[in-house]
Amino acid sequence: MRAVNGVVQHYAWGDPDFIPTLLGVEPDERPWAELWLGTHPNGPTTFDDGTPLVDTTGELSYLLKVLAAGGPLSLQTHPNVDQACEGFERGDYPDPNPKPELLCALTPFEAFCGVRPVAATIDLLDELGASSLARRLEDDGPGAVLDGLYRGSIDAMPAIEACRASTSDRIEARWARRLDAMYPGEASVAASLLLNLVELEPGECVRLDAGNLHGYLSGAGIELMGNSDNVIRGGLTVKHVDIDDLLAVVDPTPLDDPVLPRGDVYELPAANVALRRLSAGSTHTATGHELAVDLAGGTWYLAPGETATFPAETYVVVPL
Repeated sequence: MRAVNGVVQHYAWGDPDFIPTLLGVEPDERPWAELWLGTHPNGPTTFDDGTPLVDTTGELSYLLKVLAAGGPLSLQTHPNVDQACEGFERGDYPDPNPKPELLCALTPFEAFCGVRPVAATIDLLDELGASSLARRLEDDGPGAVLDGLYRGSIDAMPAIEACRASTSDRIEARWARRLDAMYPGEASVAASLLLNLVELEPGECVRLDAGNLHGYLSGAGIELMGNSDNVIRGGLTVKHVDIDDLLAVVDPTPLDDPVLPRGDVYELPAANVALRRLSAGSTHTATGHELAVDLAGGTWYLAPGETATFPAETYVVVPL
């Protein structure tokens, strides 16, 4: 087992304390949003002597991250393999890879995760007083409503104003009001009302396939994904958004429950890997090129066939 050094991404939404504390370094007032472990060229991991990890492993099929959200991320989706290849060839995407992902919470974690079942959303919208949007959803379905909100054929403001006026203490209403305060009147505020809003406890996990519209809101977790940095943003951000691409890629099929059954192994079949949680003191034998993060702050590479014992709770990527 060899120590490795990940790359920190200081995105504006990052929490200033969680990742520095995990790594045992002093916070520096910057947002520490993500710690990347993998071979992606936008954040290549190295060994302590500076040698790139990719020289040992070749290109990995996955990217492992510690994510710490001090504020909401953009509402976004990711392409499937065919869309990623086509977008890369057009010069629209930084790599030709799909980006399925899962996130296992390390702290209480809130997130938008895929389109909510229609009947539940109609009930929510009616409760908030956004009945006109509820009727459009009832008549046309979530795909048409998302398209209309983002292209402007459906006015987002009545639903947003209903949230502003509502006294509901439901988490969906509270987040809509908070997001509206940050991005006043933006269509994505209304669009967020169509999405599952999940509250994870530590150890719980969500999995999102390509095309699922989502946005992480608060908390820290271990994120495992395909080896890709392809992100298509629809809003709730100051970064570039691409509505045409978003609507071409997004999958409006309702997702009944994005939260996986609680366990110690969470599979990501689209990347042929899984995230395994090891309790403190566990011994593990690698069956491929594996990366691990322990909650004492260690980040590690295990070669195929190598056995190691981890003194702290650890999350390791294993092949399927």
